[in-house]
This record gives sequence, structure tokens and C-alpha cells, in this order.
Amino acid sequence: MGEFELIRRFFLPLGERQESGSLMLGPGDDCAIQRIPAGRDLVFSVDALVEGVHFPRNYRPDYLGWRALAVAASDLAAMGADPESFTLALTLPAVDEQWLEDFSAGLRRASEAFGLQLAGGDTTSGPLTLSLQVHGTVEQGGGVRRSGARAGDLIAVSGTLGNAGAALDYLSEPAPSADILAVLEHYHRPWPRLDLAGEVRRYASAAIDISDGLLADLGHILAASRVGARIASDRVPLSAALSRLKGSKALNYALRSGDDYELCVCFAPESWESAPESLKSQLTVIGAVTAEPGLYLDGVDCGLEAVPAGYDHFRSKS
Repeated sequence: MGEFELIRRFFLPLGERQESGSLMLGPGDDCAIQRIPAGRDLVFSVDALVEGVHFPRNYRPDYLGWRALAVAASDLAAMGADPESFTLALTLPAVDEQWLEDFSAGLRRASEAFGLQLAGGDTTSGPLTLSLQVHGTVEQGGGVRRSGARAGDLIAVSGTLGNAGAALDYLSEPAPSADILAVLEHYHRPWPRLDLAGEVRRYASAAIDISDGLLADLGHILAASRVGARIASDRVPLSAALSRLKGSKALNYALRSGDDYELCVCFAPESWESAPESLKSQLTVIGAVTAEPGLYLDGVDCGLEAVPAGYDHFRSKS
């Protein structure tokens, strides 16, 4: 199968025109065309995923299709953006039609779930690598940044944390229990919190998606905003499955492991009070922003220098 037949068969259907979308021209031409409505800003982000670095070797292709788009879309959620479209550059070691069928099926399910339409991309030969760029829009000047946190803001997180990090311990489990299946689901099928994006951009002062672990990603907000924080370990939300599987170690997974793709959000107290219950019910307040620098957990200074700065792709081994 040649490159153009591969694109026509497996990826052109993902670019079918959606009446409500901003994508005017999708795959099949030299460029895509996206029309940005008046009064809105374009928000975009790119992620590269390499086999053996960002996902296991011989990973199920349908999981990979979903996961790749979810990881990229999570950045849109953190900015409070409405999803619009994405591009995909796919590097393949060989043309495997069954692999492509399964991968494109997972990608299609994710694109429909997240409201992201394929705008175009490229395919080539080489080690298995995926590069996805996602586009979204916000009201002009309405993008939520990491640098907006202020002393006195409340710090909240969505969902429960640590599940995906724990799942790495069970990827090869031959007979997974119900609890193992529960944490594996968080790894294989992460859900970017696009459902919260509209309310986050209305009420939040700063936000970030939790991709590298709570402490590391909260640290990015603190550095960008030039503030500190105090958080309480007993407020960090843990799933029942994680607690049963990891016991006293569950908190460490929630604090330091990545791949959750939940949101860490800061709110001025008055904004939190005025926020709708539909938003607050999906968040857990874990602490507050301080004027003094430093990240304190239960009153103990973690030391931002001691907190991992995030996943380092050049120090990691596949």
C-alpha cells in the first residue's frame, strides 16, 4: 500500500466536514484552511509521542489512537479552549494494514468524543512516532495561563490522581483484577477535561493539565506566577482502586506520577464562591497560593528545586 492510498483509506474519513466547526478545508490539499471567528483567539499546541519513550513498545494501536489525541487535547482544556481541529504526522516502521485499521478506529473514536476534526498531516517511514497539533479557540484575551495565580487563590484539582502512574506497574498483568482494570483504564483511555474548559476560562486565574505529576505541574504554575503554595496531603483525591492497590504508597503516585491529564486550577476566593456547582463538584480544593515562594506539603517545604521539573525526554531511556 502506497502513502496516498494509506491516507485515503485510513485518515481522510476523519476529516469529513463538520457543519459547526471552523475547519473550512481539511485533508487532501496542500494546506488546511481554518476560519477563526471574529473576536476569538486561536489556541494551539503540539505533542510528539515516540514508541518506547511515551508509550510501550507493541502497544495496542486502538489504545494509541485514543491516547495520542487525548494527551494533545488536554493542553486545550488547560487553556480553557473550545476544541476545533488537529493535524497528525505519522512515522511508521512498516505499513501494517491491520495496525492502521485499529489505530485509525481509536483515533476516530477520540476525535468524535473530543470534538476535534482532522485537518491534515503527513506520513513517512521510520521509528514509530506520532506528532499531533491541536487547535482550539477562546474569546479574545480569554486563554487561561499558568502565570495568573495570586496569593490567596485556592488550588483545586479535577478527578482523582495517580491512577495512570500506577497503571504502568500492571501493563503486562495476565489476569488483572477489577482494581487493576480501573487504573489501566485511566492510562489507556485518558479523558482530557474539555468538559470543564468553558467554566475554567470564566472563573480560573491559572491552570495547567497534570501530565508530569501534581507537584511538578503545580510547580510550573508557581514559577510562572512567581508565588508559592501550601497543600494538604489528606485533601489530594485518590481513587478507591488506587488506595486498595497501593496502600500507603498511593499518595506518592498521586503527587509524583504523570499521565493523569486532570487539571490543576487556581481560583480567587470570590471566583470560587461564584462558580457553579457543576464546576465545583468536579474539583477538590487541596490548598492555597501564598505570596512567599516555595511549595509546602503538610507544612514541609518540598523545595521547588527538589520537585521534578517534569518529564525529561533527553534523560529518559526507552
